[in-house]
Amino acid sequence: MPLTKEEVHAKLDEMGISYGVIEHGPVYTIDEMKLVDGMKIEDVCKNLFLRDEKGKRHFLVVLDESKSADLKSIRAQIGSTRLSFASEERLMNNLGLTRGAVTPLGVLNDCASGVEVLIDEDLRGRPRLGVHPCDNTETLWLSYADLEKVIKSRGNSLKFIKI
Repeated sequence: MPLTKEEVHAKLDEMGISYGVIEHGPVYTIDEMKLVDGMKIEDVCKNLFLRDEKGKRHFLVVLDESKSADLKSIRAQIGSTRLSFASEERLMNNLGLTRGAVTPLGVLNDCASGVEVLIDEDLRGRPRLGVHPCDNTETLWLSYADLEKVIKSRGNSLKFIKI
């Protein structure tokens, strides 16, 4: 069963990770995030859930909200077959997430640690990143270092890519 946002908070607390919270109505896109009162959109992460051509490998791409992902460039950097967006069913099966709630914290639901996390190298070291807690009615603010700690604690592979 996928974690609730309260369970995500509890996991972060258990790991000693400090974070801030902004509650808001459901948002499904970066454009909708820009309309949330008090949101510093330049710190928000955009997240894409991709699969390879045969559906054997799944990737969570985490990038700066202002950037666009070039799937051919990502493919070349990771040595994959053709990449495409994965279905909502694959998103639920692999990360326990629904459309609009895609987040790197979804690795907390990835019991098999099978999803490969690809992070825009420009996010490395940032003191503040905005991500959903597996629910699109809230944004959590935490450091890049703490986000990396969560990903590594789950055993998911982590690679930096240039976007």
